[in-house]
Amino acid sequence: MATLAPTTDLEFSALVDELTRRGFLAGGRSTAALFGLAACGDDDKPSADAPAAAAPVAHKYGTTTPPTRPQRVVSLGYTDHEPLLALGVRPVGVVDFFGERPYGNWLWETPLWDGSKPEIVGERDEYQYEKIAALRPDLIVGLYSGMTRQNYDTLSKLAPVVAQPRDYADFAGPWTVMTKLAGQAVGRTAEADKLVAGITVQFAKARQAHPEWAGKTVAKVEPAKADEWAVFGAADPKLQFFEGLGFTVAPAVLKLEPGGDVATLSLERLDLLEVDQLVVLIDTGDQTEQQVRANPIFDKLAVARENRTLYLPFSAAPATGAALAFNSVLSIPFGIDQVVTALTR
Repeated sequence: MATLAPTTDLEFSALVDELTRRGFLAGGRSTAALFGLAACGDDDKPSADAPAAAAPVAHKYGTTTPPTRPQRVVSLGYTDHEPLLALGVRPVGVVDFFGERPYGNWLWETPLWDGSKPEIVGERDEYQYEKIAALRPDLIVGLYSGMTRQNYDTLSKLAPVVAQPRDYADFAGPWTVMTKLAGQAVGRTAEADKLVAGITVQFAKARQAHPEWAGKTVAKVEPAKADEWAVFGAADPKLQFFEGLGFTVAPAVLKLEPGGDVATLSLERLDLLEVDQLVVLIDTGDQTEQQVRANPIFDKLAVARENRTLYLPFSAAPATGAALAFNSVLSIPFGIDQVVTALTR
C-alpha cells in the first residue's frame, strides 16, 4: 500500500480536511488506513464498540471529552507517560526527550512497562503525525509539553486531545496538577487522588523526620558548559521537589527568573549560589563532578568548601537527577529515598 507522508502540521491538517470533505472519514474508515500507515488487515478496522464519553476535561486550548477508559493513549509530554503508567495505562506512543533512553525506561518505570515498547512518535515538541495516526489512538495527551494551538488543532483531527493545564505556563504545572489531569483524561480520577495523597504523606514524613531542613535555602544548577551554568527557577519541578522536603527556593534564584523555570548564570556570578543547600545536576553535558569541584571560582564558595553541595547524576545509575527532573507521581518516591539518604550521609 502506498504511503502518503505529509511533513508539516499544515500539510497533514489539509490532507485530513480534504479526506473529510470528500466523505472518506465520515464512514468510519481510520485515518491511519487512509494514509497507508498500517497494514491492510482486519486488525486495522476500528472497533464497533467505541467507549462511551467521560466527563469533559478543561485544558489550555479549551475542553475535551475523552472516551471512558481509553485503551490506546499517545503521550506527547515530557513526563506524561509516568502518571499514566502509575494509573495503570501503558501509552502506545511516546515522544523521545532523551536519545539515550528512547522509552523513558528509568528504574522506577521499568516494572510498569513490563517489557512493552511504545512507538516513538516525535522528539520533544516535534510530532510525527503519520506515526500517531498509525497507532489509531483513542486519546492523545500533552500535559507537560509545549504543544501549540496549531499542534492541538491538527492532533484533534485524529483523536480527542487533552493539552497543558490552563492555569500554568508550559512545563510549569506541579506534579499534583499533572497527576489529577491525567486521571481525569483516562477516567481514573479516584485513583489519581489516591496517588497524590500517598505522595503528600511521604513528603510530610520526610519533613517530620528532618525538621532541620525547614526554611533552608536551596538552589539547583546544571553546569553543562564550562563557562555557563543553568540555574533552575521556582517553576522548575526539581525545585518543587525540594520544597516538598521543606526547603525554600533561594531569593537570589527567584530574582534571576521570576516565575520561570531556568536562567543562565555566568561563572562571574556564581556567588549567587551561596545558599544553604546547592544541588548540582551532573552528566548532562560537558561538565563532570570532578570538573565542577575543580573549578577555581566555584571552589571559593562556602557552599562548596563546607560540603553543602549535593551532586546528582542524571542518566548514570541511579539517575536520581532524572527522578527529580521528572518529579512525577511515579518518580518522586524513588527521588525521596535517594535524596534523603544522600542528604543524611
